Amino acid sequence: MLTRRNRSQTVKQRRQRALRRILWVAGGLVGAVLAVSFMFSEMGLLKYLKMQDHARGLEQEIHEMERANAELRTEVTRLQQDPARIEAVARERLGFVRKGETVFQVVEEPKRDEPKKAK
Repeated sequence: MLTRRNRSQTVKQRRQRALRRILWVAGGLVGAVLAVSFMFSEMGLLKYLKMQDHARGLEQEIHEMERANAELRTEVTRLQQDPARIEAVARERLGFVRKGETVFQVVEEPKRDEPKKAK
């Protein structure tokens, strides 16, 4: 038989168990909200991974531009200091020739369209 003292302890135990359950559920909900926030917020994991990928692409683009700049610097140096390169560019781009050279221009015939079929 339960005495008053036993009943009050049983009620206390029930309340404590209910309180523990409530705390576990509340903790689980807070944890779930934090996990979702961690993944999908404005500065979440997915955004971080996208930014990391974008940074890699930018680094690659920088390396390509640095390589192109080095090539252009080399070309500028050659154009400033190498008479053979200056001559080659003048011949290619400006059509210059030396005295006594004969220039032959090859003119391609325009492409002929296929004959039109009679209707």
